[in-house]
Amino acid sequence: MLAINTEEEKKEILRRYRRLLRYAKPYLQDGDAKLIKKAFNTSMEAHKEMRRKSGEPYIYHPLAVAEIAVNEIGLGTTSIISALLHDVVEDTEIELDDIEREFGPKIARIIDGLTKISGVFEYGTSQQAENFRKMLLTLSDDVRVILIKLADRLHNMRTLDSMPKDKQLKIASETIYLYAPLAHRLGLYAIKTELEDLYLKYTQTERYREIATEISATKDNRNRFIKRFIGPIQKELKKQGIKNFVIKGRPKSIYSIWNKMSKKSIPFNEVYDLFAIRVILDVPTEEEKAICWKVYSIITDFYNPNPERLRDWISTPKSNGYESLHTTVMGPSGQWVEVQIRTKRMDEIAEKGYAAHWKYKDKPGNNRQSGLEEWISKVRDLLEQTKKQSPDSAIEFVHDFRSNLFNEEVFVFTPKGDLRILPSGATALDFAFDIHTEIGAKCLGAKVNQKLVPINYILSNGDQVEILTSNKQKPSEDWLRFVVSSKAKAKIREILKEEKKAAAVEGKEIVRRKLKQLKVDINSEILEKLTAYFKVKTPLEFYYRVGEGMIPATSIKKFYEETQRLNGHDQARTGDIRPINKNLIKTTKDPKEQKKDLILIGEDMDVLDYKLAKCCNPIPGDDVFGFVTVNEGIKIHRTNCPNAPELMANYGYRIVQAKWTTRKELAFLTGLKVVGTDRLGLINDITEVISSELKVNMRSISIDTDEGIFEGNIMLYVHDKSHLDTLIKKLEKVNGIVRVTRFDSE
Repeated sequence: MLAINTEEEKKEILRRYRRLLRYAKPYLQDGDAKLIKKAFNTSMEAHKEMRRKSGEPYIYHPLAVAEIAVNEIGLGTTSIISALLHDVVEDTEIELDDIEREFGPKIARIIDGLTKISGVFEYGTSQQAENFRKMLLTLSDDVRVILIKLADRLHNMRTLDSMPKDKQLKIASETIYLYAPLAHRLGLYAIKTELEDLYLKYTQTERYREIATEISATKDNRNRFIKRFIGPIQKELKKQGIKNFVIKGRPKSIYSIWNKMSKKSIPFNEVYDLFAIRVILDVPTEEEKAICWKVYSIITDFYNPNPERLRDWISTPKSNGYESLHTTVMGPSGQWVEVQIRTKRMDEIAEKGYAAHWKYKDKPGNNRQSGLEEWISKVRDLLEQTKKQSPDSAIEFVHDFRSNLFNEEVFVFTPKGDLRILPSGATALDFAFDIHTEIGAKCLGAKVNQKLVPINYILSNGDQVEILTSNKQKPSEDWLRFVVSSKAKAKIREILKEEKKAAAVEGKEIVRRKLKQLKVDINSEILEKLTAYFKVKTPLEFYYRVGEGMIPATSIKKFYEETQRLNGHDQARTGDIRPINKNLIKTTKDPKEQKKDLILIGEDMDVLDYKLAKCCNPIPGDDVFGFVTVNEGIKIHRTNCPNAPELMANYGYRIVQAKWTTRKELAFLTGLKVVGTDRLGLINDITEVISSELKVNMRSISIDTDEGIFEGNIMLYVHDKSHLDTLIKKLEKVNGIVRVTRFDSE
């Protein structure tokens, strides 16, 4: 056990506290420092016996969260105090009433919001989604709750090393699933970027290190290029009388480089926009727009712009408040370079988002409502509508809400010329619901730029939209496929649910009578089994289908008989159908049989039955986890499976640890995509490497050539990841092969 130097720890705590006060100094008013000291002492006393997983004093964490809140987000005294106290109600004897008595109702409300959304949620799908919804509901009360929660999450991600691997995966997946998109939507680009990078660090450590090493290795070349690129621009800006400016090169984040490499299946050296040039101007608010366009004109005098890549977010800012002028120009050595032109005010809002927006809100010349305020106002309306919904709807709500967080936007106009901002891909039906629920519910079609279009017509920037309605029209399930906005989806579901409830009441009575005849008690467990058996998501949906006759009453008897046959007469009669959970029954296998298993599962690394997930086809050597399904037992997924973030974030209680043993006799099917320049004998050389040199069995090979470019998909059997890596390296050495990448599905 490590010896603890308490005196040194006390000095370090004091150093961190003083650093926090230095950062807070510009925001402090009379009496604030005294309140911060009181909060610090309260937190220090409450957490005095507590330590983090790393062994450090717990007080380091609230101090760090408060420092992020003030220094990286730009929040003030109320948030600093709330950050220092954010864990005391959850983890110590102190109660909310004590906080209100000592620090007032405002701080108590924020602490209450933070307490409701603490921790990583382990209880189950709907409860977990309900916790996310509770966090989002705090937008209705005080946005600072979410901002402090983001600071808390950022510090937890920065100190994730001390957590066990399965916890790292769960926390990282939850972060990429909801917290990074939230940071993006609230305009906190610096925090969003770091959260994404840290997610990659813990879920794909090897890939993260490779890209970080590549970025570091190319740093000198990049700096030389940037110096050469900005030289003539700097001279011309000074010549034109623009003196207060900074030009800097900003490398892309590791996550965004990895994302581009993955999506386009290209190596690091083919990611052409590894960095962006940013021009930051210090000018009065009223001159911002004119100066930014003047700088654009100067830059395009030296370098040819790509007309398809001009983005004007100065005239029409993004809905999270982001303002900037983006262009992509051809650099001096024949490569495309992204250039971002913005003012000091815009840059601070781009980095610190919501808090920076409020700092500039009351400045002269800034009297328009920001897109961020409008977005938060819309979210508040949407959240208010969902407050009374059942926990089952929370999963749908969080999924819809999240899907809108990263969406690009489309700018359209009403017949009177009012601007409406909708998610990219929005249809005429989305527009109708954005105007008013009743208009959406009765939407028959629309006129877009005076032309008649159907309700599923996808809108483009600049469209002018007039909605056509009919009292005979009413929403159907199909409408959910036509809309992309959270508001439209929530409203359509709400209307459909009301219609379903009437049919469901009748259906419930039919089910109750049928189960009574079979002498089975109706309870939550039997309902869970019924919904799984009839492949419906909720009991309401099941009752509705029975009520509408889509599920005949006779099939309930068939369900009973099958359950009785599988589980035994007594279990079926009492409805003792257990929900699947983490404490799985250990398999009692013959020792000879156990040798055949290749994956050990759970905290005790037991031998359990499993299936390999088809969505990512894991092979030995891949980092994997187990997911307990309702009907198919445990499925093994790769940690970088496309579905992993959603599974881990929404179904944390069903995740179990899993790892491969070292056995190599079995072969696993995987796919390789091979791209190159076509030549005589190329296929023969490829099959020679695969079959003769490495003795790998191929299941299929499909080849396509076009204008001298060769593209092939090969399905083959490998023992493990290192076997696959060796094969890829060998194939890359074949003359004419440009790229070899793994793909997951057949």
